[in-house]
Amino acid sequence: MLNKDEKHSTLETALSWYEQGLNVAIATVISTWGSSPRPTGSQLVVNEERQFEGSVSGGCVETAVIEEAMDVMHTGLPRLLSYGVSNEQAWEVGLACGGQIEVYVEPLSGDK
Repeated sequence: MLNKDEKHSTLETALSWYEQGLNVAIATVISTWGSSPRPTGSQLVVNEERQFEGSVSGGCVETAVIEEAMDVMHTGLPRLLSYGVSNEQAWEVGLACGGQIEVYVEPLSGDK
């Protein structure tokens, strides 16, 4: 189970960046199967300067998720990502743990 303080800290960071005028995206693990590196609810926040906090995979697919988050911030459109052993990209980015994860990436938006 995800530590409450960990999730709270990650979202506080996202809000802080947003209040500083930075574009921000939030990536959340929405489902897992098999041996997954992080539990459902784990989050990674990214700002337009490529700073990030949190984790959705313990490092296995973070780089790929950060790249997707940059695009989400640019387009303003959320995206559902899937990584697993049957996904060739998952092997390329390092998710070779035998599991599967789905990550929802969305822009943080609202009145600044």
